[in-house]
Amino acid sequence: MQIEAIAELIKAGVPDCEVEVDGDGTHFTAVIVSKVFAGKNMVQQHQLVYKALGDKMGTDIHALSIQTLTPAEWQKKSELRVIS
Repeated sequence: MQIEAIAELIKAGVPDCEVEVDGDGTHFTAVIVSKVFAGKNMVQQHQLVYKALGDKMGTDIHALSIQTLTPAEWQKKSELRVIS
């Protein structure tokens, strides 16, 4: 599956998100930033992403490492990268 297709599926299923996807065709990593993650635990956040990907998980996508962040968490992480 193409990286762009995965990103588009996530964008379609997770409201107001920014997505970065990388991978080798079957194994992927995704960083998703959305305010919809606020107040949800990590399992709930990942469930939103898996729901957006539907039946592609386990078929076209063999493995997906997900990092979900709220905009505030992303900002804080970005600030830490500048300092480091």
